[in-house]
This record gives sequence, structure tokens and C-alpha cells, in this order.
Amino acid sequence: MGTTRSAGRRRDAQDTRRRLLEAASALFAERGYERATVREIADRAGVNQALLFRYFGSKRALFGEVVARNGEAQVRNTPPGELLEAALRGLLGHRGKEPANRALATLLRSVGSGDEIGTAVRATSDDYARVLASLSSAENRALRADLALSWMLGIGMMRVVVGKEPLADADPDEVCALVMVALGALLDGLPGISSQGSANTESSAL
Repeated sequence: MGTTRSAGRRRDAQDTRRRLLEAASALFAERGYERATVREIADRAGVNQALLFRYFGSKRALFGEVVARNGEAQVRNTPPGELLEAALRGLLGHRGKEPANRALATLLRSVGSGDEIGTAVRATSDDYARVLASLSSAENRALRADLALSWMLGIGMMRVVVGKEPLADADPDEVCALVMVALGALLDGLPGISSQGSANTESSAL
């Protein structure tokens, strides 16, 4: 009987922790570290905010886990040749609010929130850049990867944070087709864009 109760408590704790991570992931991506409050995270998760501190210790520690969890998951689960487009689409789709692709939107909205936050942001950026560098055979492939990542984040900043038109409401397929063609000059290991993407790019250039 005691074993059953103990297993039930563990399941409840795991579920609560999962809901807090998901709620925090959404709010950090939407508002950034500073503007997302502990109360809002707990309310969205449907739990008392005291549980946030019980399971994570602090809002800062929760942020670090969210960034690491989202970034590592995308880097780990996406083939290297598809990572750049997958990450870009995560920023473009619904202005970075898609549940499965919040890593870089969270990064963008939280830059400048303090030294410890910056450490988490840099670590995530390093993970992406490391994979992107593997797509180039050039001696300066690390620089090329940083330039590709920086351009992508700049695009995300203008769309997600600034809301600059026409980029803010541009069709993600059109943006991706144009960006991926241009980035082919930096990362020669990028797979060819789809025939549909090529058609979109060619028609837009006419």
C-alpha cells in the first residue's frame, strides 16, 4: 500500500514538473525572462507557485532548464542539414509561439536579462553553431556557422520582437526559401531546397 502511494506521489510530482516546464517555456518565448512572472507561470500550469520553488528552486533555475531542454531537444532530434530551416521555421511560425519550437524565441526575448541568463543563452547558441559548422568544409567554418546563426536570429528579432513589416507577416515558406538559398553560400553542406521553394524563389525574383 505504501509503495502504491509513493509511486502515485512520484507520478504527481513528475506531472507537476512537466506542466511547469511547459508553461514556463510558453511564457518565456512570448515575453522573455524579465516579463514572465512566477505567478503567471504557476497559473498557466494550474499549480500553486510554491511548487515552482519546490521543484526548481528559483525562476532563474527554471529558465536555465527550459532553455537547455528546448535547445538540446531540437539539436538532438533534428538532422544537421535540417536544423537551420527547422530553427528558422520555429521563429517564423506564429512569431515564435509554436509549442515545439520555442528555443530560439526564448533566447531572443531574454537576451540582456543578466549575466547568468546570458550564460544559458550563449550555451544554447554554441550548441546550434557547433552543428551548423559541421555543414561546411571551409577552414573558417566556425565563423561561417556564427554568421548563419546571427543572420537567422536577426531575422527572428525583426519578426518576433520588433514586428517589422513586411517580414512580420511574410509567408514562412517564402522567407525560408529565400534565406536557405542565400545561406548556401556560407554553409555548402545545406541540402538543396525543395522544388516548391525554388519555384517560389524564382517567381519572387521575376
